[in-house]
Amino acid sequence: MKSFWARLVIPSSLKNKLRKESVDSNMTSYAFAKSYRAYLVSVKHLFQDALYILTGIFSAAFGLKGFLIINNFIDGGATGISLLASAITKIPLYQLIIGINIPFIILGYIVIGKQFAIKTGLAILGLSLCLALVNFPHITNDKLLVAVFGGIFLGAGIGFSIRGGAVIDGTEVLAIYLSRKFGTTIGDIIIVINVFIFSAAAYFLSIEIALYSMITYLSVSKTLDFIIEGIDEYTGVTIISSKSEEIRQMIITKMGRGVTVYSGKRGYGKRGETKEVDIIYTVITRLELNKLNTEIEKIEPNAFVVMNSVKDTKGGIVKKRPLKHS
Repeated sequence: MKSFWARLVIPSSLKNKLRKESVDSNMTSYAFAKSYRAYLVSVKHLFQDALYILTGIFSAAFGLKGFLIINNFIDGGATGISLLASAITKIPLYQLIIGINIPFIILGYIVIGKQFAIKTGLAILGLSLCLALVNFPHITNDKLLVAVFGGIFLGAGIGFSIRGGAVIDGTEVLAIYLSRKFGTTIGDIIIVINVFIFSAAAYFLSIEIALYSMITYLSVSKTLDFIIEGIDEYTGVTIISSKSEEIRQMIITKMGRGVTVYSGKRGYGKRGETKEVDIIYTVITRLELNKLNTEIEKIEPNAFVVMNSVKDTKGGIVKKRPLKHS
């Protein structure tokens, strides 16, 4: 019997389409059920991602309009560039947020993929509309409180957006691209970018504002790390599943990543029975975790997945090879 969730989410037209496809291709009932379940997983994750991104948009907008903008404080990255440009030129921030992030959206499409670029574009558009249309209260003029709590809300917004599979600050996409091109770490590139931003803030605004803005940046960084549970630039993922071959093919074809396969044994039961199994290991960026988890759940929802923070990597396992299919 179909679940209430399935009846609620799947429109009748889609059910008819799936049935027609199953008849046309002589699809077995198992294959039909598998496709149907994969669609349900995609819809569930889509709703979760949308909720995360919407939460991120409103949190970031509150941090910007309720704390930072009125005090001319800035942050690092593309958001910091937008805030600095807005303070100097008096161009509305919501316009600059879109204009400055467009190149990063295009780069995200090249470096990470189409789905990520679409989500990021919609998230940045949503943030811009929120800044333009929603009124937030002015909380305080205390500079230290502005720096700390403005950074907390902005960092939470960026973190929730990342958990939804998008970003509202495109600097990290640029850092990933440059790290692959020049073999440096993502963290080092972000630091270099922010040094230029805060130096410009000290010159165009004031040294005092630049120093307070550094506190804002630290607050954003710590909150971001907390929201995404301490995930670093790269994440090593170990997957133990009875459908390891399907998962291996998915990582290679859909994720464009290399994998390492270990031969191992699963231990279970009261007497410690063992069963041979292939263990999959791959390294991805934190921006790809959302997609990987979704694809694994489509194949086997009970797969045992272990994620470890990776400080840095070198070699072909991290270099994303070109995909033959989008």
